[in-house]
Amino acid sequence: MNMVQRLFLGLFPALLLAQNQVPDWVSVESNIPYSSHKETVLDILQSKRAPGSAKRVGVIVIHGGGWGAGKKENVFDRLCLPFLEKGYVVANVEYRLTGTAPAPAAVEDVLAAAEWFRSNAAKYGVDKSKIIVTGDSAGGHLALMVGLTPKQAKLGPTGKVAAVVNFYGITDIQDQLEGDHMRDYAIKWVPDSLPDRQELARRLSPITWVRKDLPPVITIHGDADPIVPYEHGVDITKEIRNAGSDAEMVPVHQGGHGNFTPEQFADIYTQIFNFLAKRKII
Repeated sequence: MNMVQRLFLGLFPALLLAQNQVPDWVSVESNIPYSSHKETVLDILQSKRAPGSAKRVGVIVIHGGGWGAGKKENVFDRLCLPFLEKGYVVANVEYRLTGTAPAPAAVEDVLAAAEWFRSNAAKYGVDKSKIIVTGDSAGGHLALMVGLTPKQAKLGPTGKVAAVVNFYGITDIQDQLEGDHMRDYAIKWVPDSLPDRQELARRLSPITWVRKDLPPVITIHGDADPIVPYEHGVDITKEIRNAGSDAEMVPVHQGGHGNFTPEQFADIYTQIFNFLAKRKII
């Protein structure tokens, strides 16, 4: 068992008892506005142990919840803490949920958050060329949109990220609006009342924007996921590779919708860090 696995397994029991509590070696700047809406705030998290002189890797973290639930604090343990342990600077992002504003608000917000983080990289000692974006479920979808959205989508500011770490994100919105994979959360986020609904769903789908010269994408997806079909991860990985860009997939055997075991999480993060290291991002 390597160091990352021992670390994650050692932390996991304590995190289950005191979930989302920030340890004293992490500094937090909470609820920094990055846009004009009251919901559009983020936390900057840093390790007090990290050296202050060198430029560091930045990580944009986006929570899931079907675009209509969840909050940034919910993903501290599984999405922020492993990166903080490496000394990276984390921007943990909140955005407008469905009850406040339907699609495309969440995408517009996370694109604005990414632009804010790039603009403030120097302030936090972050190397602008080494900003990663990650998220789970709907947050995985939003992370992919940060990494893949081009200017022509007209959804907000676009800019390069170094890599996308996609935890079981929705990759095809249209697939969840009808048919066998229809989901209530998707229908609420992209309701019938929106003009040109299907065209909007197409623009909001990461798979629409697959092309050459994308940032590297690693997708983690349980092969027994009952919420976001496993095929979403398989298909976007295949399409990115076919387009000539860089993508890998980490299948989680008998994994559901993120309810992985501590051992599975430890192995997942080992593979994530190996993926980033091979591409000289970390």
